[in-house]
Amino acid sequence: MLPFSSTQTTPSPPPPNLYPSSHSISHSLPSPPSTLKLPKNHTHLHPHRLRIRAMDAAQPFDYETQIKTNYQKSNALKIAILGFGNFGQFLAKAFVRQGHRVLAQSRSDYTKAAQSLGVLFYTDPNDLCEQHPEVVILCTSILSSEKVIRSFPFQRLRRNTLFVDVLSVKEFPRDLLLKYLPVEFDILCTHPMFGPESGKNSWANLPFVYDKVRIGNNGFRLNRCEKFLGIFAKEGCRMVEMSCAEHDRHAAGSQFVTHTMGRVLEKFNLESSPINTKGYETLLNLVENTSGDSFDLYYGLFMYNKNAMEQLERLDNAFEALKQELFGNLHEVCRKQLFGTAEAAEAPREEPAQPQKLLMVDAQNGRDETPKKGHENGAPLNSPSEQSSCTKATATM
Repeated sequence: MLPFSSTQTTPSPPPPNLYPSSHSISHSLPSPPSTLKLPKNHTHLHPHRLRIRAMDAAQPFDYETQIKTNYQKSNALKIAILGFGNFGQFLAKAFVRQGHRVLAQSRSDYTKAAQSLGVLFYTDPNDLCEQHPEVVILCTSILSSEKVIRSFPFQRLRRNTLFVDVLSVKEFPRDLLLKYLPVEFDILCTHPMFGPESGKNSWANLPFVYDKVRIGNNGFRLNRCEKFLGIFAKEGCRMVEMSCAEHDRHAAGSQFVTHTMGRVLEKFNLESSPINTKGYETLLNLVENTSGDSFDLYYGLFMYNKNAMEQLERLDNAFEALKQELFGNLHEVCRKQLFGTAEAAEAPREEPAQPQKLLMVDAQNGRDETPKKGHENGAPLNSPSEQSSCTKATATM
């Protein structure tokens, strides 16, 4: 029989720590105070330290986060903006907010503004092209767009790059892009019908006009175009597909007229008053919105939209017609007030002409109007009784 000591099993080692200390939260509880009275039947108390471990701590590899990151990367576009002024920065905020990688290049140095928005800024267009953006947005002024396009190093870009313009006229940049861009490039002409002032709070229900001028028919290029348009759709824009010619025709009657009236009222020095009406407030807002844009934009709307001159002439004719209507009514009112009484007093009264005076006048004119036989005062005697009465009257005289 084996001794009792030999039958005792050695204690097994403690299980390995499955959770590293870097992923655990430990709390130590203090030992019970010495003054604590223990029960009589309690012979021994071991003051073990209580340790609480976090079972759902962040792990080095989070599967859900990785899937979300991969999905965002697959839908993100690398977008380059040529011309990083007010409107370029306005668009860049939305692009960055939706997770797209944004690059920018401009003649002026906007490095600090780009850094504040999370945008990479390049002063040299060659350095920008070496980043191989998928989409290049022409966001310059209308007047400088041709110069920028002619000097841009397209050869450094990928052969199937998508070129987008956001100018306020459409036929002019469409013709420029078709003329200077390589035939392998995709062309999308767009016009966000809003700006930093009108779209500062939200883009919801604001019109976004686009024309797919030249888009490749393979799946990648079609999908890329839809991704870019989806940026504005996600912001709530009202997407309107329209040809460039139709856009310019409508824009001349809306955008150009709006800018014209706003600048006319700005020259008029429209000022706020303590008794502003709702209509007057609308005019003040119009002046504020249009004066925030440069004159180059307004001049470009006039110079590079063939329909603008017609609208300007219509405005001029309408103003002249309105003045003539006002002055015409004013002339009649003033004439009646100033000359109405005097003309009525000076007007000669018409009296019935005497027969003798008429005979004298006719005689002076060389006409013999002496009453002939059978007539009295030139009137015919219709009956023998009338003739006899006239003879008696003559004899009496």
